[in-house]
Amino acid sequence: MSVEKELMTRSGSKCELCGSEDNLTVYPVPPVKEAGAQQSVMVCATCQQQINEPASMDANHWRCLNDSMWSTEPAVQVMAWRLLNRLKADWTQDLLDMLYLDEETMEWAKADGDGLSEDEVVKYIDSNGAKLQAGDSVVLIKDLNVKGTSFVAKRGTAVRNIILSHNDPEHIEGKVNGQHIYILTKYVKKN
Repeated sequence: MSVEKELMTRSGSKCELCGSEDNLTVYPVPPVKEAGAQQSVMVCATCQQQINEPASMDANHWRCLNDSMWSTEPAVQVMAWRLLNRLKADWTQDLLDMLYLDEETMEWAKADGDGLSEDEVVKYIDSNGAKLQAGDSVVLIKDLNVKGTSFVAKRGTAVRNIILSHNDPEHIEGKVNGQHIYILTKYVKKN
């Protein structure tokens, strides 16, 4: 079964955040290596636009989180926690105080830096000091011997759609010539 069909069944063909039935799409909750149904939520166009453009967030639209935060799905809980932290409205703190996330789900919720102070956020920095984010493209600045193989990742090779190693700001993951490898951030520059 496709991820979209699985999410449509799980959500009852409604946005898992606000309950809208219009313009639904799959939203993979970052950071994800593989966006399966367990790592995604079904959202409407309005929710997705406000998630992707935090400056456009309408606090009144997100009052729906009062209901969706009680979902049994960890991906929905993570999105509710992140959105409540982003809003910083008076009523959101009350909901955050009531919201319980198990340790693993809380770790996932905090993985993108929402709800953390600037000093607590794990920053991934390339060789030039540019901030790296999941999904970025980078270029290798040095020939790298890939441990456990006879393969050498050549300088100048582009690595697209990188994955940030969880809580390890010195490493990223990516594919080079179809092989999944770990790369030190000091040997890449952002494209």
